[in-house]
Amino acid sequence: MGEWQRIFVQNLTVPPHNQRRRHSPPRDSTAFQFILKSVEGDALKLRALDEMSDVEFQLRLSFFDVTYHHFFGKTWRSATKPLKAGLGHPPAVVFHETVYFHTSLDYPSIILVVEVVATARRRDGTPQEMSCGFGIVHLFNSRSEPTNLNLKDKGLSLYHGTPRALLHPLLQEPIEMNKNLMVIDSCHLQCSLQPHPPLETVYHLLPENTPVSSLQRIPGMLAAHEGDLFQKPRLMKTVTWYLEKLSIHLYPSLERFEEELLDLLMSDQGNSMLDGNTLAVQERRLHIGVHNGFCFVQPPQVVVVVPEAEVARGRTGSLQRKQGAGVRPSSEGQALVLRSRIHLTEMVHHPAFGVVLLLEYVFSVASGPDGKTPSVTSLTTPAYMHSIRWAVWNPSPDATSSNVVLPLQGGVQHNPSHVLVYKTPPATMSSEEVKQVESGTVQFHFSTGSEEQPAVAGKPSSSTKGEAPLSKNPPPTPSPKSPPSPQVLVSTQDYSRGPGLSISQLSVPPVSCSSKTPSQPSGGALPSQSSEALRQLQEQDNPRGAITHLESNLSYSSLAQESPTADQLQELPFTPVHVPIMALGPHSESPSTGLTRAALARLRASGFPQLLDCNKEPVQIVDPVDPVNFIPQREEADLLQNNEIILQFLAFTRAAEDRTALETWPKTIYFTFQFYRFPPVTTPRLQLVNADTSKAAPFISSSHILVQIKEDGTLNLGSPGFQLKYMVDPGFLKPGEQRWFIRYLAEHTLQIDAWDGDSLLLVGSAAVKLKHLLRQGRTAVQVHHELEVITMEYKQDTTMMSGEILKHGGVKPIGVHAVVRGRLHLSLANIGHLCEQRQRKSISLPPSRSRIISSHDGNSGFHGGSLLSSNAYSVGNVCQAQKLADVDSELAAMLFSRLREVSATFQHSSREASVTRRRKLERMLSVRRRESQEGDAAKKASLITGRHEDRIQHSRDLQIIEAYRERIKAESIASMLSQAITTRHTLYATFGTAEFFEFALKNPYNVQHTVTIETDNPELSVIVDAREWRHFKKLTQTTTPLEEDMFHLQDDLTPQVYLRPRETVHIPFKYQAFSLEHAATMQQGPTELMFSKGKEDSAAPWKSCGIQTKHIRVSFTASGGKLLAILSVNVESQPHVVDQTFRFYHPELTFLKKSIRLPPWHTLPGAPVGMPGGEPEMFVRCSDPNIVCETKKMKLIQHYWVRSGTSQSGLGLPTQGPGEPQDVFLKVAGGPSPQIKRFFLSIYTDPWLAAPTQIWQFYLHSLQRVDVSCITGQLTRLSLVLRGTQAIRKVKAYTSHPHELTVDPEGIFILPANGVQDLHLGVRPQSAGSRFVYLNLVDVEYHQLVSSWLVCLSCRQPLVSKAFEIVLPPGGGKGSNKRITYANPYPSRRVYFLHTNRPDLLQFKEDSFEIGGGETYTIGLRFAPSQSAGEEEILIYINDHEDKNEETFCVKVTYQ
Repeated sequence: MGEWQRIFVQNLTVPPHNQRRRHSPPRDSTAFQFILKSVEGDALKLRALDEMSDVEFQLRLSFFDVTYHHFFGKTWRSATKPLKAGLGHPPAVVFHETVYFHTSLDYPSIILVVEVVATARRRDGTPQEMSCGFGIVHLFNSRSEPTNLNLKDKGLSLYHGTPRALLHPLLQEPIEMNKNLMVIDSCHLQCSLQPHPPLETVYHLLPENTPVSSLQRIPGMLAAHEGDLFQKPRLMKTVTWYLEKLSIHLYPSLERFEEELLDLLMSDQGNSMLDGNTLAVQERRLHIGVHNGFCFVQPPQVVVVVPEAEVARGRTGSLQRKQGAGVRPSSEGQALVLRSRIHLTEMVHHPAFGVVLLLEYVFSVASGPDGKTPSVTSLTTPAYMHSIRWAVWNPSPDATSSNVVLPLQGGVQHNPSHVLVYKTPPATMSSEEVKQVESGTVQFHFSTGSEEQPAVAGKPSSSTKGEAPLSKNPPPTPSPKSPPSPQVLVSTQDYSRGPGLSISQLSVPPVSCSSKTPSQPSGGALPSQSSEALRQLQEQDNPRGAITHLESNLSYSSLAQESPTADQLQELPFTPVHVPIMALGPHSESPSTGLTRAALARLRASGFPQLLDCNKEPVQIVDPVDPVNFIPQREEADLLQNNEIILQFLAFTRAAEDRTALETWPKTIYFTFQFYRFPPVTTPRLQLVNADTSKAAPFISSSHILVQIKEDGTLNLGSPGFQLKYMVDPGFLKPGEQRWFIRYLAEHTLQIDAWDGDSLLLVGSAAVKLKHLLRQGRTAVQVHHELEVITMEYKQDTTMMSGEILKHGGVKPIGVHAVVRGRLHLSLANIGHLCEQRQRKSISLPPSRSRIISSHDGNSGFHGGSLLSSNAYSVGNVCQAQKLADVDSELAAMLFSRLREVSATFQHSSREASVTRRRKLERMLSVRRRESQEGDAAKKASLITGRHEDRIQHSRDLQIIEAYRERIKAESIASMLSQAITTRHTLYATFGTAEFFEFALKNPYNVQHTVTIETDNPELSVIVDAREWRHFKKLTQTTTPLEEDMFHLQDDLTPQVYLRPRETVHIPFKYQAFSLEHAATMQQGPTELMFSKGKEDSAAPWKSCGIQTKHIRVSFTASGGKLLAILSVNVESQPHVVDQTFRFYHPELTFLKKSIRLPPWHTLPGAPVGMPGGEPEMFVRCSDPNIVCETKKMKLIQHYWVRSGTSQSGLGLPTQGPGEPQDVFLKVAGGPSPQIKRFFLSIYTDPWLAAPTQIWQFYLHSLQRVDVSCITGQLTRLSLVLRGTQAIRKVKAYTSHPHELTVDPEGIFILPANGVQDLHLGVRPQSAGSRFVYLNLVDVEYHQLVSSWLVCLSCRQPLVSKAFEIVLPPGGGKGSNKRITYANPYPSRRVYFLHTNRPDLLQFKEDSFEIGGGETYTIGLRFAPSQSAGEEEILIYINDHEDKNEETFCVKVTYQ
């Protein structure tokens, strides 16, 4: 029996009274939260229960309509609870249950009945239920407002009898004042009732008048981590499924089936109603909807199916049956087909979600004299609708595309539409196979949203002639990788609602739907089950499925449709002010080279070092365009497990499309990046040397070789390029990390930032895929890449207008564009070597990867030795005796003899220093001995006296030592016993990754204990949630037992666990650190340390410098403060992998707010494959707790046009369909200039944050902000104040746009110590708008950044006084010379200067001219040839002697 069948039968409801459904218009549903606390009173002790056993009590909730004396909805039952009676307190039953429901029947006569029921067993073992009273709760007041009930003191009164008494006709409103109801004295129910708006998000999953408990699972809802599911309900991700090629086959044939159906209908209607007229089949409809076992998630779509033969003829016929007339033979097809495609956008991967299909016929009575079926446009024709067959399909969660055949069902069994269905043929003598066919079958082809989808789905026709004939040429289908256009989105979403009802249905009395309009779509699936299992389940006694004290016919049910709330403010979809940055990184493919073959030959002949493999043979070179056939087993079976990764930076080529490359082209360059877990690398400065030494290379093929700079400033021309090596040896990796490294090479991309070595400005970023470094059994591989170095140019953030928020897409993009600054020639190689046998002890992790930590595994206990030594256990059970003064500095300070001096030396020096000290003391004693032999008798007497004093001091020291030992004996023994119960464990943790282990805790006593678990670091915590524990056990394949509800949390959330005598339990621990050291960097620049050519450092790659070990102590304390065990955890923090780097420049001491658009989750490296539930929810955590970060889903604004008469209006509604984008929102506080803040962001796809899917690195450069308002083509001057440092510096100012921003002084100048100096700026923008320009002040001697500014330009276009137009041929040539005239409007003589916004296309004959008052001057223009056809608008600025704009001419150049 399937999950859908079980839930459907258990949640059958009784519909409200017919009068309520017939006359009431659709109303808004109101959600309630009903908290049932306890029942108190002597009435709970019934005499009839004295002779029974297993007496418990239960609460039942039912809906009742007082006006019509009608129970409806579904009865909810609580769990049975025992009776508690204490001394001095009345008997009470504590429930503590929370119930949720919603209803649209906001009448004062709608009440909620609470019944107290006692359940027991008679002496013969049969169950017995007895009512102990009931209470009445009004849901709405006289003004139809929801009730807010909170009875703290008196509680809810209970009445004698059972709720069946409410059916008596004498019980009328007001029902509480009726004399026939008697209140039970001193018996009340403690409860509270209040509206619960958060339930509105799951209206479409939960039908009205169906109470559910707080822990009941509703298909389509995500399970909460803990506590109440409905407190803040969350929805599962919806997916889109498609049904096509649908056909219905009826037994024995369509013609005979419809003939029999018409005959039965005519006999039921009688001769008087037909009066000789014809009864005909007017339409055949199919209702298709998604059902979650409770209700339809959305109103079912209604489509028209036609006989197969009519599709070929292109018309819609009708089968007629005239009274008394014979049947005419028909040649129509024997199947009903659907010619359109059904979009089910509300599906959810859940076993309780199913697709329900209901076949419905529309019959009409023809009144024409010829007996023909009347036109369907006539609304006066009587029509009748009857449900014929239905079917339900539970798809498999992992199904993607298949053909489905389902048996149709009919008869008296319950169906999701709650309608009467035409009978099925008697099959008492038929086999199971025949029964599946006799009722008919429906078959279709199903596919998921990930497959190819049609671009535009046409809207359904409103004519009953049927849909348009099938086209021979299907509509074009776009690639699934390309996003659909807004028009495609509109048509797709409109069609996903299904074709509307045909015109003939307007003449039919309305039939209510069994589901309401959802506030949010959702859906799901499971394998199909037979209808026999559903029928057997419906025939069983199920007291939870309906009203328990009332029998009712559940054959018909309808619920009012919900309309959206009009007076409630709704949150607009998340529309960030800042345009979302796509988190895809720079272009990582190797594009087609722009260099000529001669340029490539010069690069190859430059003398780059040749790489040799372990056999001293040239390394095999692979093409970066070739696909990589990655086989992990082949990499693991490779004998050459030592990988030598080599990066060679060869050359840098200018970009032909960058117009400003000549002005901004750097002379030196350096790179920053991070490979795998190795520390970040900043290369030395590399000189750019032109590869063509014979003559000046043309600009389009200008390539420069990277050459190292020696310490004296000269170039190392003998070895061009720069090479880095990484030795990745499995002997230094953690056990199992070899697979991680192989996966890193196969899936990750290496990001490289290129910097100007002089100005320290970012040139751009490049990215290269590392998959070609996989050797796949080869000795060595090498690949050459030509990578585009791209920089992103951002304009200032503009304020989002309210009108733009409601546009499709949510955000209008601001000016963000990518500029290709050049191409980096990079060579990557992987050379395999045999693993060398190392003699020293390996520093890798122990080979055992067991997650179980026990006190008997050799990591705990006291191993002998001194009580004062904490390191004696490291040599087994053997410990060398040592002097007390040598191991205790406190004792050594109290001694008078020479031990004090020796002890002080021992405590404050190393072992090497103590040996030196001992040698000096021996030398001094020998000198004194010689002096004593050569001295006189007086000296001998003094020596005897000195020895006597030494003996006295020694005796005194022995007394001090004895007293000291007695004083510290208790403390030392306690320390030894503490070591005996201490277990030590070492963790190798990385940022954001949870390390899971279990500690085997044993109770050594013969009595039970409640053990409190305390830790001194919150990063190590006990897993108290059983779901989280189960998740980590499955992730780590730990096979120890798991217990539900194992821990008790105190008020301070300290966990406690109950231990039986001599019992051993496994305590789950999780260590996860999100905090890192964030030292703000004040300087940036290349390193001047050259890499040596000697032996590479063989330290472990994950062992980073400066990261100290954390020591965490976990104590297990029994009652009375007794220590049962101590767990000492040493955490070795390891560097983590960086998947992507972001770099932002922002004004100092302000907040940076950015939104980063996440790529589709399945494209992220490391994302799980085949994850159940569709797209997972993404979670983010930041390494800096002072940074606000969160994920938000974008809701697209869908536009609909509403037409009324001659007017139409637009309506924008937020939609959240499958695959909507997710954004990461950041809010970072910037520091003072030129501080650089570095932090990390980890992204997870699982709610327990086990391991990050991506780790991003962020750099925030805080710059001093300068706002400039200017006019294009006009020079604007301003000054900046420079403040000197403590030392004199030689500095130079650099700008990112030298053609628009000039500085004075232009060259190198001296910045005095602690002095003040002005830096003059001249801004002449070439285009209008808002953008950023970067200005750096650099120390040219040490290549350090002294100060940095962010110049925010706000430029406007000047008024154009004249416009010209010219047509030029494209494709090179000599250009064209033209002339224009300019008249001086002033009476005096003036000097004018000429400028243009396109100096690459227009040059002036003279940049300035002088003209007398009223005279005319001819300006000579030379237009440079263009390489491509098109149009360009060139502005000519005529400025006065102060460089203020006088006039502006516009020349429109057409290249054709």
